[in-house]
Order: sequence, then C-alpha cells, then structure tokens
Amino acid sequence: MEIPGIAFEYYSENHELTDALKAKVEQRIQKLAKKHHDITGVSVAIQRVEHAHTPHAYRARVVVYHKPENVVATEVAPTVEESLLRALDSVERQVREQRRKLREQWKRP
Repeated sequence: MEIPGIAFEYYSENHELTDALKAKVEQRIQKLAKKHHDITGVSVAIQRVEHAHTPHAYRARVVVYHKPENVVATEVAPTVEESLLRALDSVERQVREQRRKLREQWKRP
C-alpha cells in the first residue's frame, strides 16, 4: 500500500543506489508513515568518505521532512547498505520520539 504525498529524493556522488536499496528505504518510510500524515518527503544522500583514517567508508544522510520539525540522521559505515540502514534506524527512532512528545502534552513544562 503506497501512501500518497511522500516524495523521495536520492543523491549519490560516487555510488549508484540500487533499486533494492531504494525499495527498502521507501518500504521503511511507508511503514513509519502508516496511519500518520506528518511525513511529506524524504531525501537520501550517499557519499564516499576517503581520509587516512577511513579509507573505505560511506556516509549516508537521511532527511525526513516531518511536521513540526524535520528529522536528520547521518551515519558512516564500511558499506553503503550498512550506513543507510543505520541512518534509517536513527530517523525512525527520532520520528517516534517526536510523536510521543506531541501526544504527551501534559508532561511539557
């Protein structure tokens, strides 16, 4: 089931994102957005990081355009898939935390 209104944007400098990885990203975001209308778009950027300390590493940045505040996660790992999955985990955790805070208004100072 596809949720209308969520735009996905992908960017990669040195590495092509496979259709399988794009499908995995879209599936996880669709699952996160199920029964909610607070996510309007997602941007995924993959970058190869080459330094003396990290000769073979990839940085994944996932931005979820979320109401009331956008959520961003950046992760570095030895593979594209691992960095992307870690960033998705972080984004999902942050979105759920924001939703929990909005539900529990009585706990606000």
